[in-house]
Amino acid sequence: MYKIAQSRLKIRCKFSLENDVTLFHGDCIKLLKKIPDKSVQLVVTSPPYNVGKSYENRISFDEYLAQQKLVIAECVRVLKIGGSLCWQVGHHVNSHQQVIPLDLALHPLFAEHDLLRLRNRIIWHFEHGLNCKHRFSGRHETILWYTKGDNYRFNLDSVRIPQKYPGKRAYKGPRRGEYSGNPLGKNPSDVWIFPNVKNWHVEKTEHPCQFPIELPERLILALTKKGDLVLDPYLGAGTTAVAAIMHARRVAGSDLVISYLKIARQRIKDVANGRLRYRPLGKPVYIPEPNTALTTSPFSPPK
Repeated sequence: MYKIAQSRLKIRCKFSLENDVTLFHGDCIKLLKKIPDKSVQLVVTSPPYNVGKSYENRISFDEYLAQQKLVIAECVRVLKIGGSLCWQVGHHVNSHQQVIPLDLALHPLFAEHDLLRLRNRIIWHFEHGLNCKHRFSGRHETILWYTKGDNYRFNLDSVRIPQKYPGKRAYKGPRRGEYSGNPLGKNPSDVWIFPNVKNWHVEKTEHPCQFPIELPERLILALTKKGDLVLDPYLGAGTTAVAAIMHARRVAGSDLVISYLKIARQRIKDVANGRLRYRPLGKPVYIPEPNTALTTSPFSPPK
């Protein structure tokens, strides 16, 4: 994990490309206007869903889309050619209790930009959330991953996960008898399963809609290299910034709520000094006690 003395970590309120961390208090458009063209390698964020949370003013859906259009356009402007843009969203519920998937509503705004290419529609699945009475309970959100251009960074080996059957061998063909999986692990696919941040979660802060560190961490490892600039225009409690500092990336973010930025600043200092408690990337959702598993793998590890 990345460690740096607090005295050497540059956490600033005003944006500069020399900053390790920029925590901007105010509208994200004001921050974006200060960032030069094509200077950001990765944008990863989760915007408000316009559902009336404490940190947002509910507006008409058309107004919401108009605001998102402006922010998306600025994010595309500051993104490098070959960079990535990841927009994590759930759904909006209107006055008729009708569900509107935000990824479907927002995709046309991204598609207006000729250089953007949708690479994955990633499903983040979790087991806990509000229980609905008049429809099935929502247990997933979506990450739209776009690249700016066709030649983009993708470090698959940095985010591989353990093989489901690590001892499995090919049973036919020229590789018969050889191990069939990649020794570094398998591709995590476009369905990610890890817990959301509820009251029992080790990373929980006062922010009501905080995403777990491992979500931006996986994207940062796969889509950037050390020293790259990562941007989160809706920074909240600083989860993206924490993941970036863990892996020696620079980061800039903004939020309207000063108390969230204070939490973000403290979390950044804690992670830089090795004191932050967090759920490690790739940790199983559930680890059974010894001898209590209902099933066991039919494959044994190689001797």
